Amino acid sequence: MTDTCLILLAHGSPDPRWRAPFETLAEAIGREQGAARVKLAYMEFAAPTLADAARQARREGFTILRLLPLFMAAGGHVDRDIPVQAEALQRDFPGLTVEILPAAGEHPRVRAALREIAREALL
Repeated sequence: MTDTCLILLAHGSPDPRWRAPFETLAEAIGREQGAARVKLAYMEFAAPTLADAARQARREGFTILRLLPLFMAAGGHVDRDIPVQAEALQRDFPGLTVEILPAAGEHPRVRAALREIAREALL
């Protein structure tokens, strides 16, 4: 078993329709990479929280958490809230390494996919 767990971190909503695409994405990645290695967490309005997901990952023996913010761009949550929560996790779980990846929407492949979708919409 690898020691790295990926936590997909979305904003959150009490609306299950809003959460469904994120749950589908997490399940698909889990099928490819191993379900235990991929967790989904929400910043607010839904469970599990980042702390919940980290606690579960730690119980399962993971020592490295890589957080992938499922946000289009950096902003309040990505720039301030996630780093604060990551620091708290490292304090609460000695020996845990937490790495924060850039917001998913800032990845060149995501931007390319959005350009392609927009291009198709204009045809």
